[in-house]
Amino acid sequence: MEKENVYYATGKRKTAIARTWLVPGNGSFTINGRQAEDYFLTEAARIVMSQPFALTNTLNAYDVKIRVKGGGISGQLGAVRHGITKALIEANPELRQVLKKAGFVKRDPRVKERKKYGQKGARARFQFSKR
Repeated sequence: MEKENVYYATGKRKTAIARTWLVPGNGSFTINGRQAEDYFLTEAARIVMSQPFALTNTLNAYDVKIRVKGGGISGQLGAVRHGITKALIEANPELRQVLKKAGFVKRDPRVKERKKYGQKGARARFQFSKR
């Protein structure tokens, strides 16, 4: 890969981190060494993943290579979308306004709330018994 036409960004969501590389090409997606269809099995997931490209009309303009770790399917999917968005902005700063309006630029800050001591979960309590 040539250094000047490679755009790198890191996307995050919950506990997932996606390192994303964009190279001008024909639109192939590689995630952790596998094709996107093999990694994200549902059609809805693949649509969410390609939303930044669809929004900016750059669907087959870049080859995407992603290394994602941590979290589950939902978190990894959000991290991938965030990483692609940031890499697209690095490739073409004029796309920022469109992507920002769609809400893809800002990292989703929601994470799981910690479990508190003396309780069953973050908010759930143990059952109270009067007698």
